Amino acid sequence: MKPISNRRLALLLGGLAMFGPFSIDTIFPAFPAMGAQLGADKVAMQQTISVYLLTYALMSLVHGPLSDAFGRRKVILGGLAVFLLASVGCALSTDMATLLLFRAVQGLSAGVGFIVGRAVIRDVHQGDDAQRLMSQVSMIFGIAPAIAPIVGGWILGWSAWPTIFWFLAGFSLLLMLAVGVWLPETHPREMRLNVSPRHLLRDYFAIVGNRRFLRLAAAGSLSFGGLFLYIASAPAFVMDLLGLNEQQFAWLFLPTIGGMVLGAFLSGRAAGRIEGKRLVAIGYACMALAMLANVGYNAWAGDAIRVPWAVMPMMLAALGVALVFPILTLSILDMYPRQRGAASSLQAFSNLVVNAIIAGVLSPLLSHHGLHLALGMAGFVLLGWLMWQWEARASRMPACPREPAALEPTEHL
Repeated sequence: MKPISNRRLALLLGGLAMFGPFSIDTIFPAFPAMGAQLGADKVAMQQTISVYLLTYALMSLVHGPLSDAFGRRKVILGGLAVFLLASVGCALSTDMATLLLFRAVQGLSAGVGFIVGRAVIRDVHQGDDAQRLMSQVSMIFGIAPAIAPIVGGWILGWSAWPTIFWFLAGFSLLLMLAVGVWLPETHPREMRLNVSPRHLLRDYFAIVGNRRFLRLAAAGSLSFGGLFLYIASAPAFVMDLLGLNEQQFAWLFLPTIGGMVLGAFLSGRAAGRIEGKRLVAIGYACMALAMLANVGYNAWAGDAIRVPWAVMPMMLAALGVALVFPILTLSILDMYPRQRGAASSLQAFSNLVVNAIIAGVLSPLLSHHGLHLALGMAGFVLLGWLMWQWEARASRMPACPREPAALEPTEHL
């Protein structure tokens, strides 16, 4: 198999990262139709997100180590095959229990492209080149939350909600073909590790016991959590609070995607020119300005929030997240060069646990009022910034004793 070009690799890895978020956002416009047909209220429909995220989070602990043991390509292809079958099951579901079951199976497989794909990036590139490729993938990945509900609304315009899941099945089949043709194996046999439960638990306990990993993972998860609160609350925010219809989700997602794409582009351009810590500081400054504007507008407008003012801060917030996230992710992967899959899995797990709590608990509590959502988002950004400040202070202190040699951690950004 010929080496893949950076542009084609970015497109392929971006597509692999997209199909997980697509499974969340594409069905948002179909919530009313699905609820009416399956006899489910809004709270029950919200569980189609939370059950998906919970199984996604649990399986995310396995995708990375499996790729460390058996290779990246085989694990990605296996995950895509399971996702395809689960999407078919969702399309054929005739009651809520069956739909939730197959949504759980979707979650078990949906993270494989995102988690293993990040390990692929670090397999093939180092330093600034890795940051550039990560930023290109982030640009493509960022498109998913914006276009997914638009695609879902378009499908509903000419067909019933099961067609959305047939679309997801077709998307996963297309990705399987692309991986089979284009993606080489980037994790050679001599680098592969034992995947026994004992070794896996040993590695996980060692990584989780590393306070630097915990600080970096928490900073990324909490910072993105502010945006995800709006993504998880999109049906209530768009249709109830803004008074729009199922064809108008673009009002929320296009500004968000615009900020994500612009931030990822700037991150790639900044690689090798602006120090990572300074870029993270700029990202948090953007998020802080967005939070002030968002809380201020919602406090002033009360129950009468309207577009475009209610969604404009999302663009600046998303730009800040896109500047911060690649730096945090690469810092974590660089800590464990032989266990990149495991480190990527644990970082994804922390992010998904936060997202599952947001979708299942906080979104139903906060999505009844615009100011509550704005304050919730601000709280997540503040907590993420505090975690980063803790890490920045700790990195200036004398180096702590290294982790076990088998894990080969790096001490500094």
